[in-house]
This record gives sequence, C-alpha cells and structure tokens, in this order.
Amino acid sequence: MSTDDTSTHSAMPRGPVDSSRTPRFAGPATFARLPRLDEVQGRADVAVVGVPFDSGVSYRPGARFGGNAIREASRLLRPYNPAQDASPFALAQVADAGDIAANPFDIHEAVETVEAAAGELLESGARLMTLGGDHTIALPLLRAVARKHGPVALLHFDAHLDTWDTYFGAEYTHGTPFRRAVEEGILDTSALSHVGTRGPLYGKKDLDDDAKMGFGIVTSADVMRRGVDEVADQLRQRIGDRPLYVSIDIDCLDPAHAPGTGTPEAGGMTSRELLEILRGLASCNLVSADVVEVAPAYDHAEITAVAASHTAYELTTLMSRRIAAERQERTGTESAD
Repeated sequence: MSTDDTSTHSAMPRGPVDSSRTPRFAGPATFARLPRLDEVQGRADVAVVGVPFDSGVSYRPGARFGGNAIREASRLLRPYNPAQDASPFALAQVADAGDIAANPFDIHEAVETVEAAAGELLESGARLMTLGGDHTIALPLLRAVARKHGPVALLHFDAHLDTWDTYFGAEYTHGTPFRRAVEEGILDTSALSHVGTRGPLYGKKDLDDDAKMGFGIVTSADVMRRGVDEVADQLRQRIGDRPLYVSIDIDCLDPAHAPGTGTPEAGGMTSRELLEILRGLASCNLVSADVVEVAPAYDHAEITAVAASHTAYELTTLMSRRIAAERQERTGTESAD
C-alpha cells in the first residue's frame, strides 16, 4: 500500500510504499519505491526516467544497466531528507516513468528517440530526473529542456570535460555532448561549469577549447583545498536564477566511492563532497538533471549505485522544494489578486 493514494497535482502527492508494512526488498524496484507514472494518471511534477543506453562509450560498457541498479539501490531511501529539512515526495508528485527504449545499434536514432520522449515528459509539466545510461544522452535531454526553457545554465560534475569534438569520426559519443550543445546554442555560455575534473588529457588544447566554449572549471583538487561551502557559493553566483540543468557523471567520484563506472580516474571527490555541493544549490532554479555512467558489472557491493541513488535523491529534493516554493508563490499572488 502507498502512504497516500491521491494522485493529482492539486491533491496530496502519492508517496512511496510504506516500508513498515511491505519490506524494502519486496515488490517492484521503482525509484525510492515511488508510484509508477501510470499510477498517478500520467501526471507528475518530477518524472524519474531511465535511459538504458551505452553505445556511446569509449572504454568499458555496461551503463545500459545503470538505471535499474540505481533503482534497486534506492529501495533504502526514506521519505524525509534531514540534510535539506524536506520531505520531497510530500512537497511534489514524484513518479517513476520507466525507461526510454533507445536503439542500441544506431546512435543517431537513439539520440532522436531520447529527445522526443524527454520532450513529451517535459510538456506534461514534469521536470526530469534521468538515470543513465552513458553521457551521450545528455545532449538530447538538453535539447528537450532548452526547447522548453531556452538556453540553460549547465553544472556538469565529471572527471572529464566531455567537450571533445569526435571519437573515431563519430560526433555523438559520451565524450562529446557538451561541445555539440554549445554548437547548437542550447546552453547559456555565461553560466557553464565543470566540477570534479582531473586526470590526463590529450593535450593543453583540450583546456583551451573548453575555455573558449565558456566553461569554468572546479577540479576535484579545488574541492578538496577550498571546501564544499566555498565551491557551492561560487557555483550559485555563476548560475544565478537562470534555468539550471545538472548533469552528473558518477565518475566525478573517486573510484573508492564509485568503482562501477566505465572510465574511472584516481583522485576524485568523495560522495560526501558531491552531496554537500548539491545541497548548497537550494536557491537555484533546477529544471532537470541526470545521473549517468553507472556500470553495475564493475560495482562491488553496489557502492556506486548507492552513491548514485543518494545523488538522485538530493537532486529530486532540490526540484521538489523549488516546485513547492513556486506553487506557494502562485497561490499567494492569486490570493492577493
């Protein structure tokens, strides 16, 4: 049984399965044990959607299984988030929208499929919390979000820049989405940031090209030296109140915290640092987000999937809080009128 069976935007949101009545290890593994989208009549404020696609990877495959691994790990999430002093599933209707089935043999078709499906969910009024999948999917997701909001600010957590031009002549890969997004004009180039980058590059030109696109960089070493509060403050100032998209490659975390990923790099952030930076974005206008590159085949003891599930939970909480605040503001304005 659900904690609440009502299911409209105006009514009390339908929340997760009651774990005091149904054990966490029983039943279908929707994200955080939330209702499916069809169980709330297809209407959600935040739609959690999987994209089981990893045909754009350049090293270890397996992220096509990431979304379901995150869902399994999310069984242990609870309804109240003390770090943000919020009950996200009571503030807004969050529902699991299942998976977008993308062609694993045709990257161009897959990109088009993801863009179209994401657009439909956004047009329904939902913000997206996407579970990847490899980072190729960020491009079609950004296209869909920009169609609704215009060019968006981007906060990109990753060990890598993902602004390379091509791999083996291919323009759509997990290392190229943000160069394509800049070229297409769907990003607000005054508010672009990488966080957690580190490791060897092909050459200094990689950094030069990245800077020309407008990206600022906070390396994992910067996070360690400066601390999460200072980093979060810098990011808030850069973002302002622009519509914000957050894209998180789980390899922004050190392999000690996220071994289950395709291209690990030593010297990354801790899961605590990532979560604290996200919590510091509470004032930002987060319109959608993704967590990608979870590859469970390399994930002993589900360490990576657990980190990814908590990351998605913090992002969902941020969106739910913003939705509730906007709803309250509208209600107050209508009352004043």
